[in-house]
Amino acid sequence: MVHQNKFFLQETILNNLNYETNNPIKLAQDLIKLPSVTPLDEGAIELLSSVLKTLGFVCHIKKFSSPNTDEITNLYARLGDQNPNFCFAGHTDVVPSGPSESWDSDPFSGHISDGNLYGRGAADMKSAIAAFVCAVGSITELYGPPSKWEFPGSISLLITGDEEGPAINGTRKLLEWLEKKEEVISTCIVGEPTNESVLGDMIKIGRRGSLNGTLKVNGIQGHTAYPHLAQNPIHHLIYILQSLIYEPLDQGTEHFQASTFQISNIDVGNRATNVIPASATAQFNIRFNDLHTSESIRKLLVKRIAAAIDEEKVDYELDIHVSGECFLTPPGTLSNILISSIKEVTGKTPTLSTTGGTSDARFIKNYCPVAEFGLVGKTMHKANENVLCSDVDALSKIYFSVIKKYFQFEDSNY
Repeated sequence: MVHQNKFFLQETILNNLNYETNNPIKLAQDLIKLPSVTPLDEGAIELLSSVLKTLGFVCHIKKFSSPNTDEITNLYARLGDQNPNFCFAGHTDVVPSGPSESWDSDPFSGHISDGNLYGRGAADMKSAIAAFVCAVGSITELYGPPSKWEFPGSISLLITGDEEGPAINGTRKLLEWLEKKEEVISTCIVGEPTNESVLGDMIKIGRRGSLNGTLKVNGIQGHTAYPHLAQNPIHHLIYILQSLIYEPLDQGTEHFQASTFQISNIDVGNRATNVIPASATAQFNIRFNDLHTSESIRKLLVKRIAAAIDEEKVDYELDIHVSGECFLTPPGTLSNILISSIKEVTGKTPTLSTTGGTSDARFIKNYCPVAEFGLVGKTMHKANENVLCSDVDALSKIYFSVIKKYFQFEDSNY
């Protein structure tokens, strides 16, 4: 019965496509109603593709998979066939809603109350996708298709269903597919929720790199009353960790805060009070700025560990996984257009920031200049996730202005 209801919902939405170019709320609501919790798609990509086709986009739904991972549904849609190609990137997948009793209503209802749109994905980031689609709709309504523009170009959307997951079969593979097709993206805006308090207070022009490490120290198990017959790995682990966190990695740079080292877990797998365990493991995360690369961080860790253990025979294993490298799109044309458009709509001058976690911009930065701007993120991933409907409307106007300025539309010429 659940599946029948799900398919009925998808069919109902797809059979009633009627999105006014000045009303992104309806599209946001219908996207929220499709519970596309990673790696599930639940019709979200198909819905988006159907709407974009009505605007003249050529849509490619691409499904990628790899060993031991889930198949992910992705979308690349393009309006026009000339360069420059202005791209909006985002994701239709969302994190789980959590316990239903934590919500005041169905987390996938997309209902509106007191001027706020509620539901999982409202902030992160289905409403931003809807805002951009409606902005493009307004552009084509006023200026026609790209073939009629004074300055030729294209608008595209690169949408994944794997941003909240392992990010293996999503944006990264879609970009590789585009590269093989010799499809070029000239500039990109990612619609992640970048604002901390109010719409217009922050643009992300870069992100810190992220490195996860697991440090395991092997010892010799034994009785706590006879430590000379054992080797306590916990003592060595504590000393090594102290050496890793004692000296700051740096003091920050012009566009980045100081790099941070945070221990997230220590585990020895031992509940007995009279047993020295055989091993001890610590997990940690390093967020690093543009003074470092993941490789330079790895070398620094090895150096500090070697200095900590000195001449002692300590058996340890260090495993490192890199989530993303640090990147920066220096202030310039893209950020200036965004600042001007944001100020035009909201009256605010946004801060250029590199704070926060990782996003799919870490993959896009290898192909073109990229910046991030979306809605307010105060409630993302929380129960009762919501955004102001007025913010969604304003964001669509900002995106409209950005497109206008990017392609140098002059109203007098139309």
